[in-house]
Amino acid sequence: MVDTRLERWIVHHRVGWLDDIFVALSQVGVQGAIFLVIAAISALYWRRPAIFLYVLLGSLLADLLSLILRHAIGRERPPLRFPDPEPLVRVPPNPAFPSGHAATAFACAALLAWLTPLPKVPLFILATLIAFSRVYVGVHYPLDAIGGAILGLAVATALRRLVEARRRSAQSPQ
Repeated sequence: MVDTRLERWIVHHRVGWLDDIFVALSQVGVQGAIFLVIAAISALYWRRPAIFLYVLLGSLLADLLSLILRHAIGRERPPLRFPDPEPLVRVPPNPAFPSGHAATAFACAALLAWLTPLPKVPLFILATLIAFSRVYVGVHYPLDAIGGAILGLAVATALRRLVEARRRSAQSPQ
């Protein structure tokens, strides 16, 4: 399978000086932590607490849905199948598909892109690096990260549509 071969190629071709960078990206990506910090700062700066609340809700929903899907799908993580090389981080106890890091990162990036005037490209570059970090550190296959990214974008889109529908119904004459 191409997915497995690509994961094997990535972990067998790690570049030593990048290891700490991708471990750090993986750590700040836990439940969208870095994006929650950005959302909190943005909410304070623009005096719009809803920014933080929406990003927090997006992160929680993406994480919960990814966890439910991981258990329903049950895809084994790479280190359980291929013990060498060792992963650079602790192997999570739950299954692999879709990546929760990727789901929360993309949900949060998309919500921040919608809710703030922050430059959008850096938000999505950060989300992509966090998603890729999970493959690089050896705990996900590339399709896990892609599936997580799609899930995160779907969560953000659904939240945006719900908010916009709510606003429209509140503005329409009764």
